[in-house]
Amino acid sequence: MVRDFKELNVWRESFGLIKDVYMVVAKFPREEIYSLSSQLKRATVSVSSNIAEGCGKRTDKDFVGFLYMAMGSVREVECQLMIANNLGYMNNDELEKLLGKVNKLAGMLMKFIHYISSEGDL
Repeated sequence: MVRDFKELNVWRESFGLIKDVYMVVAKFPREEIYSLSSQLKRATVSVSSNIAEGCGKRTDKDFVGFLYMAMGSVREVECQLMIANNLGYMNNDELEKLLGKVNKLAGMLMKFIHYISSEGDL
């Protein structure tokens, strides 16, 4: 079943996180441009991209697989934000704000996964 990803609240939330992460990463030291900052941006983009890609799949089972990949990327973003904070690239307030958004997104993703799974009796 093909869905319009732009209509999903979980995709909208993930898409909003991209800008927030990019704004924080812009303040990272220049030497991080090809390492942590690049990885963090890729992981953040991966979340919304996997949700969108899953929407184009034919079955709910395939869709849920992409949602789980998105969840893996959410946790990757969480870890990388903690690393950036530990290295002093972002302050505790920035970290807490972003982790709040990341955890909200993770909760939305899990609820959506359960909804799709129960809807299609996967």
